[in-house]
Amino acid sequence: MASMTDAGRTAAAGASGAGARDVPRYIRMQADDNVAIVVNDGGLPAGSRFADGLTLVDAVPQGHKVALTDLVEGAPVIRYGVVIGYAARALPAGSWVNERNLNMPEAPSLDRLPIGTRVPATLPPLEGFTFQGYRNADGSVGTRNILAITTTVQCVAGVVEFAVKRIKETLLPQYPNVDDVVGLEHTYGCGVAIDAPDADVPIRTLRNISTNPNFGGEVMVVSLGCEKLQPERLLPAGSIPIGSANADGKPDTVCLQDDAHVGFLSMIDSILATARTHLERLNARQRETVPASELVVGVQCGGSDAFSGVTANPAVGFATDLLVRAGATVMFSEVTEVRDGIDQLTSRAATPEVADAMIREMAWYDAYLERGRVDRSANTTPGNKRGGLSNIVEKAMGSIVKSGTGPIHGVIAPGAKLDRTRQRGLIYAATPASDFICGTLQLAAGINMHVFTTGRGTPYGLAEVPVVKVATRSDLARRWHDLMDVDAGRIATGEASIEDVGWQLFHLMLAVASGEKTWAERWGLHNALVLFNPAPVT
Repeated sequence: MASMTDAGRTAAAGASGAGARDVPRYIRMQADDNVAIVVNDGGLPAGSRFADGLTLVDAVPQGHKVALTDLVEGAPVIRYGVVIGYAARALPAGSWVNERNLNMPEAPSLDRLPIGTRVPATLPPLEGFTFQGYRNADGSVGTRNILAITTTVQCVAGVVEFAVKRIKETLLPQYPNVDDVVGLEHTYGCGVAIDAPDADVPIRTLRNISTNPNFGGEVMVVSLGCEKLQPERLLPAGSIPIGSANADGKPDTVCLQDDAHVGFLSMIDSILATARTHLERLNARQRETVPASELVVGVQCGGSDAFSGVTANPAVGFATDLLVRAGATVMFSEVTEVRDGIDQLTSRAATPEVADAMIREMAWYDAYLERGRVDRSANTTPGNKRGGLSNIVEKAMGSIVKSGTGPIHGVIAPGAKLDRTRQRGLIYAATPASDFICGTLQLAAGINMHVFTTGRGTPYGLAEVPVVKVATRSDLARRWHDLMDVDAGRIATGEASIEDVGWQLFHLMLAVASGEKTWAERWGLHNALVLFNPAPVT
């Protein structure tokens, strides 16, 4: 995995002086890379000359690759010390290298992968860091104190949305220790092949989200009545944590089709009456000092660009190492965005069982894509390419660095939940790369905080956990100054190191976990839950 070479650091550092932003600059990640990315805002015109004498043959946009040497047709193109493709035609030094003149390599085979061959040494402990959190009866800790209303089917979404608005207006002001009320709305529950082999994925996802640590053990359900996903199937006996407010193991359920409901407002009254009981119990909770080891952080990237693997993701990776050293749990995900680096991951697996589980998840997803007659190359978006990412191989190399440098201690299947008794440290939570599905599945896995990096920019947020947004470029951080929480672009300009931004992010996460609001929270921005449903829709 990549880190900037001394030459790359020097090139980037040239930006920090007054007026130096006009000096042509590139960043080369590894000494044997034969391409580098242009740093300058707005890119550079043909004829631009770098300090080492390299002259651009073509105009090259910011973040896009320039050939550092002459590349013959078929020559490997190397970035991050990895072959990201092969030259589709001869490219002289100074040429713009992009998806149109680059052929993508085959996906790495899942056979004969290195298993635990480079397991990093356990990182030295980082002690003494704490935050103010809400301790739950099952031992988990929340960073927020939220009433969540689970829904069994999309049909009730409008009613729940109306009820949540009414609760916020009329009830929530009476309970100052409750942070928010959230409807867990989704597009599932009926019209689906609910007994199909893969139908357990969306069901267990919703079940596990309902008991997220930020909800304080309070489980409340709104059902329609005739749906396929009945409340007892969604939350069977024993699925609610022992010691939660629902002591009988059954959730409080409001069924809209019950004969007791006469008219729309009677449904709303029932939801509000049930909510009041839960709000009273949540309001009695207080933040208390807990060790940083109680953090469960999901890391993700979206709207990625070529700077993602240079600035934001390496800084997140550094913070990941800090969190793991502090005893916390960090989940990285996105199958198609680690698939091309699977050998890097299996070699870091703490046990052969962990490596086998990663391979199993990769193989399952390969088959899933094949059923849809696509492959991993379908991942990259027009925005990724405009940001300089030519293909999924290059994108994957920049994505993996969010995982830091430590050993991988566990694997979680889509929709499954973290087993806190045996899974700690760095965990791979298998999810699709879709921002919304990945975030939803990480919620189910049990995160109490989310870190999201972006290069192109996205107002992504989650209502259920705080989301810390990290910009890969300072230009984005300046333009979206009231949406981005951290500017990692300072790494590319030489104004800060990866370590500087990593520590900044670590301290910010502790502050946010203690109640400080992120920009997404201040504006109330969040995306709807998107359940991953690989089973048929009927």
